[in-house]
Amino acid sequence: MATITLTKENFGQALNENDVVLVDFWASWCGPCRNFAPVFEAASERHEGVVFGKVDTEDQPELSGYFQISSIPTLMLFRQKVLLYNQPGALPPAALEDLLQRALAIDMDEVRAQIAEEQAARGEVGDEAEGEAEA
Repeated sequence: MATITLTKENFGQALNENDVVLVDFWASWCGPCRNFAPVFEAASERHEGVVFGKVDTEDQPELSGYFQISSIPTLMLFRQKVLLYNQPGALPPAALEDLLQRALAIDMDEVRAQIAEEQAARGEVGDEAEGEAEA
């Protein structure tokens, strides 16, 4: 599967309609972003069930602002609309592969239970994923 361009118009839809979404926040002037692009693209070819999306921070300042992107490249990995990974910096191919394998192995029922416990402890009510999906 090739990478897709994510915008403020289709970001929420991508999260809502796909189990795993890996997002690369980048810009054309960013050397590390350009160097990481082939790694990201190659991984997208190996993982049919994962959506690989790219957000051009220059073209999508509202989306970049919403996610508080202050350094690029930044990678975010969502599984079932839950943000599991959010780190600036490009990953080498082996590390990106490891990240994807670990994300796919996570028990999401356990993650949701842990989130619910944390929210209850803080006195919060609501669906933890809805805020992310509304981007």
